[in-house]
Amino acid sequence: MRDNDDMAATLLDWYDVHAREMPWRVAPQARKAGQRPDAYAVWLSEIMLQQTTVATVKDYFQRFIARWPTVGDLAAAQDADVMGEWAGLGYYARARNLLKCSRAVVADHGGAFPADHAALLGLPGIGPYTAAAVSSIAFDLPHAVLDGNVERVMARIYDIHTPLPEAKPLMMTHAQALTPVLRPGDYAQAVMDLGATICTPKSPACGICPWRAPCAARAAGTMTGLPRKTPKRAKPVRHGTVYLGRRADGAWLLETRPDKGLLGGMLGWPGSDWVDTALPHPDGAPPVAGDWQEVSGEVRHTFTHFHLILRIMATELPLDTVAERGTFKPRDEFRPSDLPTVMRKAFDLIAQDATPHRTAGGSLI
Repeated sequence: MRDNDDMAATLLDWYDVHAREMPWRVAPQARKAGQRPDAYAVWLSEIMLQQTTVATVKDYFQRFIARWPTVGDLAAAQDADVMGEWAGLGYYARARNLLKCSRAVVADHGGAFPADHAALLGLPGIGPYTAAAVSSIAFDLPHAVLDGNVERVMARIYDIHTPLPEAKPLMMTHAQALTPVLRPGDYAQAVMDLGATICTPKSPACGICPWRAPCAARAAGTMTGLPRKTPKRAKPVRHGTVYLGRRADGAWLLETRPDKGLLGGMLGWPGSDWVDTALPHPDGAPPVAGDWQEVSGEVRHTFTHFHLILRIMATELPLDTVAERGTFKPRDEFRPSDLPTVMRKAFDLIAQDATPHRTAGGSLI
C-alpha cells in the first residue's frame, strides 16, 4: 500500500484531467486560478443528490438556482413554490429542510453559510455527510466525505469484507486518513468521481484506475464482490385510495398534506390512510359527495420502507360543489408537475382512462 499523501496526489492528478462537469462545480483549473465555489450551490446540490442521480438532479438544480439564486432568495420563497419545484425528486423532507436551513442561515449567520464544520452540523437538515461535503468542497477544510461511491472505493482499496452498515466507521477512518490538507475540496470530488466513473458497482474499470496499484481488492480478485451489505428485509405492501375530482369549470380538488410525515407539505389528492391490508380496501371518506367511480388499473409506487398500491376513484363535480376536504385549484393554476411522483401517477392514469367505469357524463380530462 502506498503512502496516503502519495495516493491523494495521484488521485488529484487524475481529477485534474478527468473531472466531471457539473453546473454546481468549480472545475479544478478554475479553482487553481482563484475561483471559489458558492457554498449555497454546493449545499443545494448535495441535498438534491441524496438518494438521487446526477443526471436527474441537473435540471432541478438549474431551475432552483435560476428562480432562487441566493440562499436569501430561497429563504424568502413561499413554501408551496419550493415544494412544487421539488416535486418528482422524492424524499420530500429534504425540501422542507431546504427552507428551514436557508432561513436559519439568514437568521443566524447573516445570510452566509458558516465556514465551520460544527456550525454546519447545527443547521436543519445537515448531517455528517453534508457537513463534510460543504466543509471540504466550499471551504477547503480537510473533512472526509463518505457517500455510496466513496464507501465502494474504500471497501475495494482496503479489501474490507465487513458488511455495510457495520463497516462504515472503518471506512470513515480510511477516508479521513487519505484526505489531504492541501486541496481537500478537489480531493473530495475526485474520490466521488472515481467511484462514479471508474470504481463502479459492476465491471469496475481497474485497468485505467489511478489507484489500481495500491488496490488490495484488485490484487486479491475480490473487487466485484465489494462492498458487502447486510441483506435487507422484504418491504411490506400498503394499500390506499385516492379521490380525483374535477369541477365543471376544470378546477381540480387537491389538498396540502400535513407538514410531518411522508410527502409532508406536498400537494396531493385527498384519500384514505395507507394500511397494510388490501381487504377490505381502505376507502377513507370521500372529500365531497359525488358519483365516485373506480378507474381501471392502479398506481404502484415504492418508497424507502414499503411498496404502495393505490386504487383511484374519480368523478366530475357540479360547479357549485363545496369541498368538505381540500380546495379546488383552478385549471390555469394546476400543473401535474407540481405533484409528487405517486400523485402524478394517479393523474396520468386518469389521463389514460378518461371515462372511468361510467355510463354517463363526460371526460375528466
